[in-house]
Amino acid sequence: MKVAVSGFKGRMGHEVVKTVLKEADLELVAVVDHEPKEKNIREITEFSTLDVPVFGNLSEMLDEIKPDCVVDFTTPKVGYSNTKTILEHGVSAVVGTTGFTPEQIEHLREIAESKKIGALIAPNFAVGAVLMMQFAQKAAKYFPNVEIIELHHDNKLDAPSGTAVKTAEMMAETREFVKQGATDEVELIEGARGAEYEGMRIHSVRLPGLVAHQEVIFGAEGQGLTVRHDSYDRISFMSGVALSVRKTKELETLIYGLENILD
Repeated sequence: MKVAVSGFKGRMGHEVVKTVLKEADLELVAVVDHEPKEKNIREITEFSTLDVPVFGNLSEMLDEIKPDCVVDFTTPKVGYSNTKTILEHGVSAVVGTTGFTPEQIEHLREIAESKKIGALIAPNFAVGAVLMMQFAQKAAKYFPNVEIIELHHDNKLDAPSGTAVKTAEMMAETREFVKQGATDEVELIEGARGAEYEGMRIHSVRLPGLVAHQEVIFGAEGQGLTVRHDSYDRISFMSGVALSVRKTKELETLIYGLENILD
C-alpha cells in the first residue's frame, strides 16, 4: 500500500513514518506538514537515504501522489478539514487526531460511503488502551459510580483526551445514569470536580514527562475497582496504526474506534 503521512514532523507523525518504513507491505510515498522547510525527507538527517517528497499542502499532495491511504496525526484545529479533504479525493484515511464532534464523524462517514472507501478514526491506537476501554464498559454495568482520570504530556492541545471521551461514551451505553457527587456539593474553585459527561466526571492532568495514561476508578459499597492503561512510549500506538492502514482496504465506510476492527 502506498501511504502518506500528514503531520510527519510531530512526535506521533514521526513515529508513524518510521513504522511505515519498517513494514514490508507498506510504502512511504509522501509526507505533509504545515509550512515545512524541507522539500524532501532526505534533508532530515535520520532519513538521509530516502527519496520521499515533502508537501506543505495536503490537496496538492493528494493530486500529485495519489496514495492509497493517508495517516493523519495533526491537530484538532485541522483534523476535520484534513480528513474531509482526504476522503473527498477518494483516498482512505487513518486518523489519530482527536476533537471530532459526533456530527462531523457522521458527515465524514457519509463521504466515505459515497466514495466506497475505508477510513478509521481512533482516539487511541494502543491495543492495551482499547482493552482498558472495553473492560471499563463492562464494569460500568455493575459499578455506575465512576470517574476518569487521564494524564498526558503538557503539549497536548485538547482536554479531555479523545480516549477519555470515548471511554465515557462506551460506559454510558451500559451504565445506569448516576450523577456523581453529593446533590448539594459546591466547587470552591471552579472546575475542581472536572468535566461532566452523563453524570460521570473526567479529570485531565497535563505534565512534562508523561506520554498517555488513563485510569477509570469505580466505587461501590465497601469496594473499589481501578482499570488503568499506560503508554510509556509512542511506539505503543504503532501496531494499531499499521493494522488500521491495512484494514481500510477492506472497508467502504468510516469506523470510529480501534475496538471495532479488533477480533
